[in-house]
Amino acid sequence: PYTSEHAKQKVISICEKLAQYNGNTELFIVPFTEIQEQIIKNCANDYTITLMRRFMMRITEKLAENESAGAIINGESLGQVASQTLESITVTNDTVRLPVFRPLIGLDKLDIINIAVNIDTYEISIQPYEDCCTVFVPKNPVIKPKITFAEKEEAKLDVDSLIANAVNNTEKQTIEAAF
Repeated sequence: PYTSEHAKQKVISICEKLAQYNGNTELFIVPFTEIQEQIIKNCANDYTITLMRRFMMRITEKLAENESAGAIINGESLGQVASQTLESITVTNDTVRLPVFRPLIGLDKLDIINIAVNIDTYEISIQPYEDCCTVFVPKNPVIKPKITFAEKEEAKLDVDSLIANAVNNTEKQTIEAAF
């Protein structure tokens, strides 16, 4: 309820562009609102993004296992935002066993923008529709989180139930490659 249908369509449009390079693509739309609300209600505000990302990694791993995928690939680039500091990546990585590949890890923002322009996703990506993280971004997010503190905050939540509910209610769409 915190993001519009336009935000969802933005993601679908980007996947349609990427399918031109990847072939048919499976898109998983995860209901994340309950998790966000529980984190906001029960946990330290400065750890909001860190905790959300830890949940996202766990959910991604479950979905990957369900699809028999052997790894997680994401678009993190070291140091671009508070959630992508070395400490933040370490804290989020701590939640999964699968290897996590980050092909953009060493690129700077301008390099990533140039790639997005070249593959025709940039104009879509800058559409002003908020995603689940921007809606709940804290005023002062932690930039050097600690695993022990994140675990202490997560102990205030029913992590397994929240993850199971999100995974069980995930919408899966096949995006056809249009060559």
